[in-house]
Amino acid sequence: MNITIRDERVEDIATIEALTKSAFLHAEHTSHTEHFIVNQLRKHHQLSISLVAEEEQTIVGHVAVSPVKISSGETGWYGLGPISVLPHKQGLGIGTMLMHATLARLKTLGAKGCVLLGDPNYYGRFGFQVVPDLTLPDVPKEYFQVISFVGSIPQGEVSYHEAFNATE
Repeated sequence: MNITIRDERVEDIATIEALTKSAFLHAEHTSHTEHFIVNQLRKHHQLSISLVAEEEQTIVGHVAVSPVKISSGETGWYGLGPISVLPHKQGLGIGTMLMHATLARLKTLGAKGCVLLGDPNYYGRFGFQVVPDLTLPDVPKEYFQVISFVGSIPQGEVSYHEAFNATE
């Protein structure tokens, strides 16, 4: 398996939408709107990072990263997700490659840290952890996680861009 991680291109947009929809089609704990979210983030110029995993000129994975707001006023924080891998390619390490590339890119952007909503057993291996004083309203606390690149972690409520409410 020869995977290349690169920035999305305009000609990738339709493929990213189909891939994201496919990746979450049978997933638990989803509203099945992830492809709408990515499109709306792009439309509102909120995709700080949009990377694809490509195998033999076929896009097999994608990750989106956008800025988040923290009620404390802390800046320089981002939200990772959605992250998608084609169903028949899941479990082969493509998501791991996307995660490592994304975290490295965030550091080069000067990000202070990153939050995400997901399985702590999976994301914990990348250094994400649950922090009781940093929350996302209306989600189970054990699934909202953070990684800091500067050592300190802000306190408060996190809010994502309105694109995360997209339904079409």
